[in-house]
Amino acid sequence: MRKHALVLMVIALGAFPSVRSAAVLHPFHTSITQIDYDPKTQVFEVSLRVFTDDFETALAREGNQPIKLDETGQHDALIEGYLRKQFGFTDPAGLRKAARFIGKEFEVEATWIYLEVPCPPPVSGLRLRNALLTEVFEDQVNVVNFTYLSAKRTYLFKADNALQPLD
Repeated sequence: MRKHALVLMVIALGAFPSVRSAAVLHPFHTSITQIDYDPKTQVFEVSLRVFTDDFETALAREGNQPIKLDETGQHDALIEGYLRKQFGFTDPAGLRKAARFIGKEFEVEATWIYLEVPCPPPVSGLRLRNALLTEVFEDQVNVVNFTYLSAKRTYLFKADNALQPLD
């Protein structure tokens, strides 16, 4: 009987992924970022996807209190502050480009965060810092898909290479 209960539990966990704990779901730590340049508005449109539980852990450290993200704007200031520290563009002179926080959306286990970064041409010499969650997880890998006009590149960011030129 115990064996049947175990089999049923395994089947239920497979059929209903939201029942499983996030730690079981992803033994790896990664984020995915899509950056597209809109030449009409001269803005980089940024979409960041992070595991919600990982992001809550980082924000809890940042704010020194437990965090449970939701659809309200209650934690938006904390999110914006964290992103300013861990993610951003710098110009060739090392000056940081201002980012506008557009909002966030939730999936079952992921959070999407949206930013816009005004950047009139030329954009040569830009560097990107993506240190998201690297202060929490030593194995964190941040994948960035970068599109500027017709050029497309993919970059991998880790704790030891969190700042890279966008060429």
